[in-house]
Amino acid sequence: MATDLTAPARTRPDVAPIQRRTLRLLFSTQIIGGIGVTIGISVGALLAARVAGTAVAGLAQSAAVVGGALLAVPVTRIMNGHGRRPGLAVAYLSGAVGAVLVVLATVTRSVPLLFLGMLLFGGGTAANLQARYAAVDLAEPARRGRQLSLIVWATTIGAVAAPNFAALADRTTSGWGLPPLAGPFAFSAAAFVLAAVVLLVLLRPDPLLTARRLAAADAPVAAAVADVTPPAEAGAAPARTARRGAGMRAAWQVVRGRPAARLGIAAVAVGHVVMVAVMSMTPVRLGESHGDADVLRVVGIVLSLHIAGMYALSPLVGWLTDRLGRRAVVLGGVGLLLAACAVAGTAGHHTPRLSVGLALLGLGWSGTMVAGSTLLSESVPAAIRPSVQGLSDLTMGLAGAGAAALSGFVMRAAGYPVLTLLAAIAVVPLVALALRPVPVGAPDEED
Repeated sequence: MATDLTAPARTRPDVAPIQRRTLRLLFSTQIIGGIGVTIGISVGALLAARVAGTAVAGLAQSAAVVGGALLAVPVTRIMNGHGRRPGLAVAYLSGAVGAVLVVLATVTRSVPLLFLGMLLFGGGTAANLQARYAAVDLAEPARRGRQLSLIVWATTIGAVAAPNFAALADRTTSGWGLPPLAGPFAFSAAAFVLAAVVLLVLLRPDPLLTARRLAAADAPVAAAVADVTPPAEAGAAPARTARRGAGMRAAWQVVRGRPAARLGIAAVAVGHVVMVAVMSMTPVRLGESHGDADVLRVVGIVLSLHIAGMYALSPLVGWLTDRLGRRAVVLGGVGLLLAACAVAGTAGHHTPRLSVGLALLGLGWSGTMVAGSTLLSESVPAAIRPSVQGLSDLTMGLAGAGAAALSGFVMRAAGYPVLTLLAAIAVVPLVALALRPVPVGAPDEED
């Protein structure tokens, strides 16, 4: 029996309008959510330095990353039982509560409240990441990569526009009596609430629940074609499986038995580790060769090229994922990551060459993220899919946070070139996994 993601139900005419409406809605809320995340993060380090001191400013930023990863666990449990709509809404509302707590911490100068707020603020990131999976619940097999990448690309609009709103938000809220730098987080809270309300009201029917109903309806048809008599309770199987497989342990058991799912999670996590490790220390590298008067301008240009590499070409990456195959694009992304490490690591203090390396780093991340996420989504049944996707985001977030923390120690002890060399070595296991032949009749090919 074909896995539920390759069932003919995905191309039914009555599903197409639902999928188009879902994509338009997710695209819109992704822009709103992206603005909410970026407008806060753009001033987060400065605000944390004023409240808690420069020494722990980086830890406050890391708290948002860890929070986004940890919140993926309860969010995916909600999705398992109730669908994408309430899960995404809860994630955005968690981010809104976190933003409000950051504002209160700024007013009261409370360091514990600041860290709690930044931890919950990561809910906005968790929602933006989970939205890409909602885009493929009802997607046709030949268009999954493109439609997932479209939602990833929407993040570009919010990421580019949001920093320009930070100063406006700060000026607007200064009349309300809020301290400097608190205004952007107040606007973040408003953006997250707006995204949550839009999803709660308009994301109907729920794409995940619709996909499960279609899979349950197609099960007797597929069994009849195969001359197999399905059990009488087959229609209830997705709901039972969803309840039974709501935890991370069950998700890991499913991933262990499916080679394609393992490759999908590894591609997303390893690509993120390499990107975060090199990107986070690039401003420090630029600071070694530029004075205080120029370093912020140069860092802004280099990181803008990096972000453009991450998101701007994601629709092309999605098209290649559908056209060339998931594994081919994962390997292409790995090749770009290796090239990025080689270019950046040997650039010395040549800023244009370092900029090229960071742009390649973003492109490599895009390849592993889009192709890995698509491969993961189509490798597991709908009943367990949210838990597996949550496991992937949890792994990615914690791995990225660990890479960011360790990169500073490596940079200080051995320098930037050694950091890029270690980042390049980290992709070797992913290459071995991607090149490993998939046995005929592997669990990810048959359900």
